[in-house]
Amino acid sequence: MNDVYKNKFNKSIENSKFLLLNKIDQDYIKKISFEYKFSFSQIQELINFSIDFNMWNEKSIKDIFKDEYSSRKDAFNHIRNIWDYLKKRPNDYSSFDKNMYKNDRKISFHTKIKDSISLGSCPVASTNTRCCNLMTLDAVESCGFDCSYCSIQSFYKQDKITFDSNFATKLSKLKLDPNKSYHIGTGQSSDSLMWGNKEGVLDALFEFARLNINVILEFKTKSNNIRYFLENDVPSNIICTWSLNTPTIIKNEEHLSASLDQRLKSARLLSNKGVLVGFHFHPIVVYKDYLKDYKEVFNRVLNMFTYKEVVLISFGTLTFIKPVINMIRKRDFKSKILQMPFENANGKQSYSLDLKEEMFKFAYDSFKPWHDDVYFYLCMEDQSLWKKVFGYEYSSNEEMENAMKNSYNSKIEHLSKSIVGC
Repeated sequence: MNDVYKNKFNKSIENSKFLLLNKIDQDYIKKISFEYKFSFSQIQELINFSIDFNMWNEKSIKDIFKDEYSSRKDAFNHIRNIWDYLKKRPNDYSSFDKNMYKNDRKISFHTKIKDSISLGSCPVASTNTRCCNLMTLDAVESCGFDCSYCSIQSFYKQDKITFDSNFATKLSKLKLDPNKSYHIGTGQSSDSLMWGNKEGVLDALFEFARLNINVILEFKTKSNNIRYFLENDVPSNIICTWSLNTPTIIKNEEHLSASLDQRLKSARLLSNKGVLVGFHFHPIVVYKDYLKDYKEVFNRVLNMFTYKEVVLISFGTLTFIKPVINMIRKRDFKSKILQMPFENANGKQSYSLDLKEEMFKFAYDSFKPWHDDVYFYLCMEDQSLWKKVFGYEYSSNEEMENAMKNSYNSKIEHLSKSIVGC
């Protein structure tokens, strides 16, 4: 019987994450599997449970498993129920040591010649969520930051940063409809600012903005690398936006990125220079006392900036596709980012709509003084949330796109007039 089950067990761990477990967990899962004759699918799930327990810095499967169970079903359900409980319980990062993250990345830089300019639709655009129809310009592939939740890690080899060697030439030849307004972002395949002007990327983008005044060019970042912007004239149709989070999430989940203080200081410096800025609270992450912590960040933004200086504020939260979940589980690091109660969100995994309504409404209400003067929106979220959060909704993505661009262009025009007036 043991030989038969041995073959079954070995078959069940093929193409699984079993070898990613430490030796103690490997041996223990093998031991209890032989003892209770767990099924193929149960073994697969036990492996994932064990990976998650370790990633979340919780007790190991060996510490959780009882000495005896009445049946295989009871044994498996006990582990699964604890896993479910930990996912539903608000996360607490107090068990995370400040030195828990080990930076062992060895980034390499590469250049290649691409056949065409990488101008396309936002990679997460969907008809199932209200979407702004952002166009994206992939100036750089892959990111030097190491945010645990980032989807870029499932698209590119994380430590290989690639620049298009003839990016500037192709961008200068890009023909756009002069009668159409464009909103183009550069921070979808990499951080917009962290590389500075390496390979002449910012030179090319600034010139592109100057030549195409019908383009709203957005640089989205978690960096404080603003030197190029401070040393050069910035076209008025360029906006710089920072992804902000609480110090708890930045420290534990947004590794290698600039601190909250550094991000806000950078935004303040560019705003002082007359550059329009914006803020993305995305992802808002649920953990113990999270609303209190986010409220403090919201208040800092309100106190440091005026509505005239801020072009946008967006809200969003964690939304995962299966390849990203699998990639995170393959990482050897501590993170609680998957320690959340997954619910289906248009084919992806996210928080429940009720929880999203609570977090987004709280966030929007916190910015009440700016409601009439700054463009607020939900990014990649179900369209049913708009009415509940903002009190209004759009009938289509095109309607939202037009409203957004009209709002941005209005502030850009006002900024241009004020500069001429000076």
